[in-house]
Amino acid sequence: MNPAGYFEPIDDHRYKPTTHAGGAWDPDEQHFSPLGGLVVHAIDRHRAAGPGNGLVLSRISYDILGRLALDECEIEVDTIRPGRTIELLEAVVRIAGRPVVRARAWFLADLDTSAVAGGADERLTSPESLASWPMSEVWPGGYIASLDVRPAEPPRPGRTTAWISTPLDLVAGVPVSPLASYLALVDTANGIAVRQPPTTWMFPNVDLTVHLHRQPRGPWTGLDTTVTFGPSGQGLTSTVLHDIDGPVGQAQQILTVRPLPDA
Repeated sequence: MNPAGYFEPIDDHRYKPTTHAGGAWDPDEQHFSPLGGLVVHAIDRHRAAGPGNGLVLSRISYDILGRLALDECEIEVDTIRPGRTIELLEAVVRIAGRPVVRARAWFLADLDTSAVAGGADERLTSPESLASWPMSEVWPGGYIASLDVRPAEPPRPGRTTAWISTPLDLVAGVPVSPLASYLALVDTANGIAVRQPPTTWMFPNVDLTVHLHRQPRGPWTGLDTTVTFGPSGQGLTSTVLHDIDGPVGQAQQILTVRPLPDA
């Protein structure tokens, strides 16, 4: 029987990735995308244990420190800067006792500013009217195979707009927030608009930073993505993030670009 989620809980702080979390560059490693959502879930649990202050996550920045083995991970969350209107939290993911991801999340006051809201882009075409794209023809791994990917137009090198969803739980049998589920799909952006075939070039991201001007709702994560390669080994994946109601923020991923040795 296939597992029902990307992770299975072990205890309050430890999780075991399933085969569905298998990476695109190496199926024996974790894809960062569901792990990014799991970090938000751990942050949610940390904040739920506190007094509560009505703040909402407005920025989260992940640094990927090394290989993400497809193995048990532990997540520790600390409040770095407490406050009534602004709060900063830090999460550290460890595998085999070694830090592999550090994330910092800013929470800001949730106020009614609808009278001055504006400046966002237009909505994307509804995912219900679009056909699925077999992204697994480009990328291997359990994570990519688990997705329903629906591009608004045929993917082009360096430029794609697509909706992403999954039928799987983030944590098998455990309720998670809409935000954690939404952010668990954002790191897919670096794979939907490849500039060069991943069979000849590597371009993994070493970070992911997400800024939100509105809290997203699921079940679809919309990615309006542009990929740029520079002339000296660096690249950038830039994405306007959407839910079905319109834009919610932006994501950036810095890439290390290099030819594969055997290419």
